[in-house]
Amino acid sequence: MARSEKQKALRTTLLSALAGAAIITAAFFSFRAYTPSRLKFSGQRPISPRGELGVEELATIDLFHSAASSVVYITSVAVERDAFTMNVFEIPQGAGSGFIWDENGYIVTNFHVIQNAAGARITLSDHSTWEAKLVGAEPDKDIAVLRIDPSGKRTPPIRIGTSKDLRVGQRVYAIGNPFGFDHTLTTGVISGLGREIKSVTDRPIQGVIQTDAAINPGNSGGPLLDSAGRLIGMNTAIVSPSGSYAGIGFAVPVDTINRIVPQLIRSGQVRKPGLGIQVVESEFLRNSGVAGAIVANVLPNSPAEKAGLRPLNRAETGQIQLGDIIIGIDNVEIADGDDLLNALDEKQPGDKVTMRVTNNGEERTVEVKLGLLQ
Repeated sequence: MARSEKQKALRTTLLSALAGAAIITAAFFSFRAYTPSRLKFSGQRPISPRGELGVEELATIDLFHSAASSVVYITSVAVERDAFTMNVFEIPQGAGSGFIWDENGYIVTNFHVIQNAAGARITLSDHSTWEAKLVGAEPDKDIAVLRIDPSGKRTPPIRIGTSKDLRVGQRVYAIGNPFGFDHTLTTGVISGLGREIKSVTDRPIQGVIQTDAAINPGNSGGPLLDSAGRLIGMNTAIVSPSGSYAGIGFAVPVDTINRIVPQLIRSGQVRKPGLGIQVVESEFLRNSGVAGAIVANVLPNSPAEKAGLRPLNRAETGQIQLGDIIIGIDNVEIADGDDLLNALDEKQPGDKVTMRVTNNGEERTVEVKLGLLQ
């Protein structure tokens, strides 16, 4: 390329660059000139007035503050021995919730919260911590009673309601310590009534309340309240593949708690009525197609023996022959051993019951005075 042409191209490039720089500079100063006059940076935005809280919100707040002081955090501890020093020390084993039953320091919680623990510590709503002693437990209903000696400190008991008149759709409130978070409130409704779940002993707990209020690990043993702030159940279990809340939780009804807890406080155990028999497991009945509670064994000097109940036996050929099968108690139909336990659960030692019994196709009526189950 000729020298003159190169100079001409270089001149064109420099002119283009200078023109672009001029445009950018003009735009910058134009923006700076435009910004103060058109845009206002005022810092924090003004807060819009909220107005009064809704009636339902205020009621929920009052309910929480009224009941929270009666809810406690429970830490169960285990004892271990150091492999080198042989010293014994305590380690946390699990955690759950509970509620204050009365002003004498009695605390109610789930049995599975303190199961296999060497001790337990109670943290009150003021964050003070107290050593607790086990007063008594009823594992069949997943109920345990602990006691603390708060040395004159006021322990406000939870208000007691009833579970016999509950209705599906009724508003409920759960207070507990899920995942260790202090005094957490969740709300929901009663989504089902009359449910049955298995306790830690595989015995049925009847009349269980189903709720959609969020219940998570750590909520166990905490109260389920109605809209009046009264105890209507104790949060016990959830249905969840992951172990966390999945929309269905269960609570032991307060009427069951109110019947059992006073017995545990008085004597450390529950007086249970019994017939003095052993029955065939329900799983066998489902496979065999036999309906009723099959009497497998009758204890000596028991109410069942005095009433003439006959157990199954083994023939000379080695074949097992069925004896008496209980198919009804009073007006309750008995389909298996669980039904029998549930029917007896409503009775007291010394009560007289009328049983319908079948044996080899022949039905008869038997009067029995219930004894005390040992």
